[in-house]
Amino acid sequence: MTAYILLAREVTHGSSAGNCPTATRLGAGHGSMTGSVASEIPDLRGRVFIVTGGSSGIGYATVQHLVRRGGRVYMAARNEEKARTAIDHLEPEPGVEEVCFLKLDLSDPREARKAALEFISKERRLDVLSRAVRTRRLTKDTGKLDALYSHISPFVFTMSLLPLLEETAKHSQSDVRVVNVSSDGIMFLKRGIRFRNLDDFNDEHNGEFAPDLARYSNILFTMALQKRLDTRNVPILALALNPGLVCTDGVLNDVRSQPPIISHIFTMVIRALWAAPSRGALTSIFAATAPVVRDQPQLYGGAYLQPPGKLGRPPNADARSLELAEELWDTTERLLRDIGVEIEGGIAGDPVLRA
Repeated sequence: MTAYILLAREVTHGSSAGNCPTATRLGAGHGSMTGSVASEIPDLRGRVFIVTGGSSGIGYATVQHLVRRGGRVYMAARNEEKARTAIDHLEPEPGVEEVCFLKLDLSDPREARKAALEFISKERRLDVLSRAVRTRRLTKDTGKLDALYSHISPFVFTMSLLPLLEETAKHSQSDVRVVNVSSDGIMFLKRGIRFRNLDDFNDEHNGEFAPDLARYSNILFTMALQKRLDTRNVPILALALNPGLVCTDGVLNDVRSQPPIISHIFTMVIRALWAAPSRGALTSIFAATAPVVRDQPQLYGGAYLQPPGKLGRPPNADARSLELAEELWDTTERLLRDIGVEIEGGIAGDPVLRA
């Protein structure tokens, strides 16, 4: 059952390289860049990016694409050794001197806040925050609450960076965005998921579907954030996206945990049919850089994208509920207060956080 579900959804972790197919040229799609998305990335010189999970998989490929077009990129990751090794592998690429490491430990929202403040101490602008989903370890505050790692700490990181994002958006010719990687794998989630309290988070964010629940939260967060930005006429665009079926070493490692015959068959299928990370990152790149997104903010603000940049809709009706998005946002704030992360001020009455 696990292997069947894995084939039906993408998992966006893994190493920077691996035994996956090479990238191929993408055709044109309605509402997307024509031809090769990678070749149509605009000049990014002078722009600053943060890519979370940038040391591996789709995040690493996203860093590669941005650097090639002159972007100054911060690779945000917990493991400094792994991140610096990934940066070293970028040496043949032009502009590698513009890739910086930012330590980001999502196991504690206080550490997420600390990472944001560290970035703010170094940079005077932030043009794009690209957030990948990570679901991993338990935390000291909540016992079994993996959601602290996959949603709540990323929430703190984003909201702590929001003042700088807003300040950047005041500059002439600015184009500020928040990009959240999700997944069509949310179609397998049951209906009626709620985010009313800590028990809901504990119950819903455990087990086999935890990664997809984290991506589900990313879509709801995108909707709620865009609503708040629009209310204040802040010209920042928040987008969520499905990268498609992407072959990473993390996917292959998951398949190898299955019985030998199943593992062998699925490994061959994934290597043959799934996209390489360099191609799997193209929807993220479209969301972060495509001029059409800025030209049509009424279409793309709060949108959900399908590869390689087509406008779509989340394949789970609950993930399209603004009411549920507000519930997630409100409960997140309340849980943060409960663990001592104070809330003061903020956008449309929402948080600027301090720990």
